[in-house]
Amino acid sequence: MSQSGYRLFGVEHSIFSAKVRAYLRFKASQADLGSGFEDILATPNLINELLVKRSGSPSLPQLQTPEDGWVQDSSEIIDHLERSHPQTSIIPRLDARPKQRLLCYLIELLADEWMIVPACWERWHYSRATVEPNHRAFNEQQWGAFLQPDGNGLARRAAGARFFDRVFGIDREDNLKGPYRGLVELGCTPETQDAWQSTQRKILQALEIHLEQHDYVLGGRPSLADYSLLGPIYVHFFRDPVAGFELRTSYPLVSEWVERTNAENCTNARRYGQKLYRIDGEGDLVGYESMSDDGAWLEDDEVSDTLLPILAIFFEEMWPYLCDSMRALTEFVASEMHVLGDALPRKTFTATPGFENLQCNEGPLTVPFLIGGIRSRRMVVPYQMWMLQRIVVAMDGFDDPLLAIWLTGLPKGESFLTVASRLTGCQVKKEGGLLYSSKDLSE
Repeated sequence: MSQSGYRLFGVEHSIFSAKVRAYLRFKASQADLGSGFEDILATPNLINELLVKRSGSPSLPQLQTPEDGWVQDSSEIIDHLERSHPQTSIIPRLDARPKQRLLCYLIELLADEWMIVPACWERWHYSRATVEPNHRAFNEQQWGAFLQPDGNGLARRAAGARFFDRVFGIDREDNLKGPYRGLVELGCTPETQDAWQSTQRKILQALEIHLEQHDYVLGGRPSLADYSLLGPIYVHFFRDPVAGFELRTSYPLVSEWVERTNAENCTNARRYGQKLYRIDGEGDLVGYESMSDDGAWLEDDEVSDTLLPILAIFFEEMWPYLCDSMRALTEFVASEMHVLGDALPRKTFTATPGFENLQCNEGPLTVPFLIGGIRSRRMVVPYQMWMLQRIVVAMDGFDDPLLAIWLTGLPKGESFLTVASRLTGCQVKKEGGLLYSSKDLSE
């Protein structure tokens, strides 16, 4: 296939496709993406006959470069494009804005790997036949549009319904499959689901308060933190009807931010770069900045206090789980169950096939965690170790003394300075969608 620009292969109902798509729209709007990009619906035919053959992975999103290279995984896609097109970066520079830079990476980790749990629960819980309110019809339609895009409306809806029944066992209470099994493996059970929903609402409420003063996470310009949060919030809490009703009625500023950051249907929401206009004394239109904070990130590397509740969720809930995960993976890699350099479980919504005995029940790749005062257990996800390695490299070992002072001022934040040493023994090498144990922190 000949092409002049980038091609993004994704679907609308994918968290990580949404994260990358909105980012690409921003880069293209700033004339910082060469010939732009084409947004392509990744149908099953394209996944099986193109993506798997070219990248080795069926996971979405995937990016085909103008040079016919392939990049898979939202974080790697953004890293690749930030290196290739640095004119309007969404990641603050380490030498000038270390706090804002670290904040972006922490929020990305929280959004990608923690918020996905309540997001998936809301989608599938309210799609079961016996649950009211119910948005199953919508989900049959949006999944069917991907599964059978060449069918008429009735055929698309039926394709979604068949998939839900056959692959997800959507109305079964026993022999859990698909997202229901995955949610249990991610620690979302009848005992913990309310606590996960509480975490979700705390994040949304903190963001709502933050947006009273600032249009984006770092001020008046979008960053990696915005696009990362957009993934679960847009795809699950905004698009899915039951959660979408609550978002629009309880968090109207977050709903506006979704439209602004997604840069679609957003004239009222004022996407970045959009001007507002007034009439001057001569009767002429005069444009002026529409974004808060003069359309820029906050000066002097400031992190607004309104973001502290979101950071608190990371350090109080996710960070202890990550510490236990690093310990468990270190023990596993050093054990007779593993040979250094062998494959590890992949990034997934469920336990990786072939690793179920390790990642389920109380296997060696499961750890306890605490959420909302409730203790439960969930699987270890080595991809999260790779994301932590990426942070260590991006922050150049946390050498900035001002950064250490800032972390020390956050509850449990000081312990994050030990992340590099905690990763010793559980380093992860990433090749496309596959993960392997490694001796090298930078792979």
